[in-house]
Amino acid sequence: MKHTKEYHSKEIETKSGTITVEGPLSSQELANYHFHEGLKAFRPAPKQFEAVKKIADFEEGRILIARTSDTIVGYVTYLYPDPLERWSKFEMEDLLELGAIEVIQDYRGYGIGSWLLKVSMMDDEMEDFIVISTEYYWHWDLSGTGLNIWNYRNVMERMMGAGGLTPYPTDDPEIVSHPANCLMARIGNRVPQASIDRFEELRFLTRRSYRANRGGL
Repeated sequence: MKHTKEYHSKEIETKSGTITVEGPLSSQELANYHFHEGLKAFRPAPKQFEAVKKIADFEEGRILIARTSDTIVGYVTYLYPDPLERWSKFEMEDLLELGAIEVIQDYRGYGIGSWLLKVSMMDDEMEDFIVISTEYYWHWDLSGTGLNIWNYRNVMERMMGAGGLTPYPTDDPEIVSHPANCLMARIGNRVPQASIDRFEELRFLTRRSYRANRGGL
């Protein structure tokens, strides 16, 4: 599947100055900016920046950032699911995973996360994809925000909703292990019905496997 990536941008005014949300960007373009040390939810900031730049160079990879004139203060990543994960089982070319989204504490409260998603979906090619995001409460910054699990879940749902992602049922063991966890997805308006049906199979692999082991009963 050939991938095209349309650049889009949006300027957001904050008390600390103008933030530009833009992308997708290449690794060379990302290298023009400093990656804020506060972007460390997944690994130390320098290592995360290297990981982000690698994703930008994947054929399907998409990186959008929120930045000041010279510093990245937020980002979102899109790529194919990890080959070891459930979501890659059918090797669907039209299924992308929102792998990470992060904004430093100083710029939270301005809707930057929502704008990262909105600008992402301005690219017309996203209508050819199913985009998923797996939300696990143990990845959430509960201490940094002071929110409880359910309030944080509501915030995540609103933010993901800005990009058109909504909760979808699944029997994935990790997601069903806690009621706050969820699968969110956006199905582009040009995704064929065969892919939508395949996505439903993917969401209920555990049930499908159980039925197969019971002889289809």
